Amino acid sequence: MRAFEYTPAADVAAALAAIGPGALPLGSSRSARFIAGGTNLIDLMKEDVMQPARLVDVTRLPLAAIEETPEGGLLLGALARNADTAKHPLVRERYPMLAAAMLSAASPQLRNMATNGGNLLQRTRCYYFYDVGVPCNKRAPGSGCPAKTGLARQLAILGTSQSCIATHPSDMCVALAALDATVHVQSARGARTIAFADFHRLPGDEPQRDSTLEPDELITHIELPARGYAQHGSYLKIRERASYAFALVSVAAAFELDEAGRMRHARLALGGVAHKPWRDQEAESLLDGQAPEAQAFERAADALLAPARAWGSENGPGSNAFKIPLARRAIARALEMARDGELTNTGELAADIFIQEQRA
Repeated sequence: MRAFEYTPAADVAAALAAIGPGALPLGSSRSARFIAGGTNLIDLMKEDVMQPARLVDVTRLPLAAIEETPEGGLLLGALARNADTAKHPLVRERYPMLAAAMLSAASPQLRNMATNGGNLLQRTRCYYFYDVGVPCNKRAPGSGCPAKTGLARQLAILGTSQSCIATHPSDMCVALAALDATVHVQSARGARTIAFADFHRLPGDEPQRDSTLEPDELITHIELPARGYAQHGSYLKIRERASYAFALVSVAAAFELDEAGRMRHARLALGGVAHKPWRDQEAESLLDGQAPEAQAFERAADALLAPARAWGSENGPGSNAFKIPLARRAIARALEMARDGELTNTGELAADIFIQEQRA
């Protein structure tokens, strides 16, 4: 780990002053960075993937509260721990899909340390990004992307570019995308809000930029709207082992039922398949007005995955071609779970779906 300056901040103003208006872009390895739980950033520093010149410690800031909003939603403090958020009574009661997604992530020890704001900013777990001995456009723009023809098993099938096929690893963010959350940020220039759909970005030709957050902006809160899909929401995570593994494919599926038993306000968000939590409102619209049955679920899955493409060593162990049919089945299964009031999958179910797909 390289030497760095350390500045503890007592309040938001002090944190913003310490990060400075001249902060380098967030993709820069030597930029100043805010640090809270540090569950991702410290790992990246140890691996020499990131070498921030300064760390501004924000753990003392009063941003850990979870409060109701006048509109009937919730305001999640950016410094609330993932474990505390997931077990909060109002989150469990009104947004059980979010609680389930958060509890499926990492280990209890990490959830006790990781913060809500940090979860949004965690970086890809692509093997090539973590290996400083090989090229990586996300780590060193213009150096290349060996993942495209190499070990792409864990990587993206949607929203990719010739520059990068990395995936965003968060479970929490998939549920937040389905819920249409809003991110509140602050800088010395003032406060602003960012729709969750606009917070993370696709790689394009600037894969070093993970989000639309400016270098000197601090996440202060995440706002949840009143609609929480408590009755018909689910989070399905498919992974290679039952605990402490990132998703091969995950699905947050939700809808409401009208008096005739037909779906409305349908939402589908995918994780493990793109550089950001993946949604397609046109695919979601195919569910609205339909009975919650297999045929409607399959149509939506086909539409959502229409632009998918595989990467990696052709027909070899590094290819991620299996993710396309796996995601199709996972979407249909998650929608069935939402219909039946089944909130999340067990490890046994995840393994069973994965084994079935490998045999198919």
